[in-house]
Amino acid sequence: MIMAQMILAQMTLELSHFTAALLFSVFASIVFGITQRNDAREQIRYGLYCFAMFVGGVFVAGWVMWLLRR
Repeated sequence: MIMAQMILAQMTLELSHFTAALLFSVFASIVFGITQRNDAREQIRYGLYCFAMFVGGVFVAGWVMWLLRR
């Protein structure tokens, strides 16, 4: 039991807010691409579009929060 706890303690993953947002963007974009379009090419293009919008939104939100804090 102690060995399992040690292995779990070593496997913890600490993400920054930015990394977590990027990871969410990747998975949400994959799901959106698959569920919102029928053709494979359209799915990829829409998934990339959604990813770009998510990442752009993260940067815009970061700048807005920076400006509000100033």
